[in-house]
Amino acid sequence: MKTVIGIDLGGSSIKIGCFTPKGESVYQATIPTPQPSTPEKVTEVIASVVNQLKNQYNSIAIGLGTPGPTDGEGRIAKIAINLDNWHNVPLADWLESQTGLPTKIANDANCAGLGEAWLGGGQQFSNFILLTLGTGIGGAIILNKQLYTGIHGAAGELGLITLNYTGPKCNSGNQGSLEQYLSIQAIERQTGKNPAVLAELANQGNQEAITFWQEYGKLLGAGLASLIYVLTPEAILIGGGISASSHLFFPSTQAEIERRVLSSSRIGLQLLTAKLGNQAGIFGAAKLAWDSEFTPRNS
Repeated sequence: MKTVIGIDLGGSSIKIGCFTPKGESVYQATIPTPQPSTPEKVTEVIASVVNQLKNQYNSIAIGLGTPGPTDGEGRIAKIAINLDNWHNVPLADWLESQTGLPTKIANDANCAGLGEAWLGGGQQFSNFILLTLGTGIGGAIILNKQLYTGIHGAAGELGLITLNYTGPKCNSGNQGSLEQYLSIQAIERQTGKNPAVLAELANQGNQEAITFWQEYGKLLGAGLASLIYVLTPEAILIGGGISASSHLFFPSTQAEIERRVLSSSRIGLQLLTAKLGNQAGIFGAAKLAWDSEFTPRNS
């Protein structure tokens, strides 16, 4: 049986696996990201593993999620967050040259959205958004069962929408973005505690922690209200590490959505946790490969 190779590239580790057309994993491994994580060294390490796998698992294509924006064609990693000296790297071309396999790349949050649409919490929906709450705030838009990235591949940066126009400065150049209120760093800046500690305290009945999560849910609901008015999705999936505490903030998020959004814009809307966890990116990268043309550009 033919497979594709899905890769989730991160600052400290690289997940890599081989997947059938139905999404069955026939091989998975995690390897350290080389340090320094220069484009050349990362490509060399990935290509070495791919060249070991492609014959053993009859692999015909590569899909790769990268921690940053890509171009609209899925060829160039414009910037890769937490990697060294990445700027307009022709990653797909380099991997094709070193492995002989057609390659497509996408932002890692977009891959997570594809993964959830294929095998996770988004399977039953044609139109949904995924918001990942973690070190940063990522997002993906699925319209008519297709990933939407816009003309230049940069659409879907849902964490960078403005929540408070005079709020804390964001690395994007924005101020008061959703990321500046909902990310792990934002929580630690505000409370001096990480989300896991705050969740444990809230679960133990600590009123201060319970109140924090209620306010967190309201902020999330306010941000989602803007996205709902623009996209009117069937569902919103919440992923990322902070989603493990969703039981603490979903009630106030739901209430805030209902308060802010006209009922006509949220008919049947479901607020759900994502299902694939930290595996969403690698599954989505495999789906990216299956959905792409399998003909190398230089053929």
